[in-house]
Amino acid sequence: MWEPDGADGHEGRVGVLLEDGTVPGPVYIDLGSGSHIPSFTGWWVYTGSGTAPLANRMRAVCACGWHGETTYPIDWGRVDQRDPHRYDTSGPERDWEDHTRHVNAAAVPVPEDVATLLSQLRARLEETEDQPLTMLRIIGELDSIIAIHGSYTARHAAAEHSPEEIATALGVTEKAADARLRRYGSRKSY
Repeated sequence: MWEPDGADGHEGRVGVLLEDGTVPGPVYIDLGSGSHIPSFTGWWVYTGSGTAPLANRMRAVCACGWHGETTYPIDWGRVDQRDPHRYDTSGPERDWEDHTRHVNAAAVPVPEDVATLLSQLRARLEETEDQPLTMLRIIGELDSIIAIHGSYTARHAAAEHSPEEIATALGVTEKAADARLRRYGSRKSY
């Protein structure tokens, strides 16, 4: 799973396609340990052996529902079944990174002076990693700012904008935007 920088809810991974272009469902593997049969969806389980269908192409997919249009062949002869993560999945990962760049580009820009201050704050927090009490004090000050401004801003945004508009403006999924508004103390949920 690939984690984005600042695009909450846009976790990416390698998805697969079967020869006919369909997306396979999960693969269930009976481990013989009781009535529960676990399912797996990692790209490397679609080898065509056992109950798994054979995937012949991979592409990027995102938790938001987006999927890459470009597909890449899977050469199962080069996939080490003991360590499939060593197989080259850089094509789908680049496509997903491009997707998250588009998401971030569509977001409301942070004013340059504020972006500079936030960058300095991040750097300063990293410098104080060995001083947990100082870090807690700084984080407490940030919590105070959020407590003062977060609730009003969240309610105001939810009253004036659709969930899709808010998610786009924040560069996150609608689910992540809803969670953020709730965290900021918004009484209104959409």
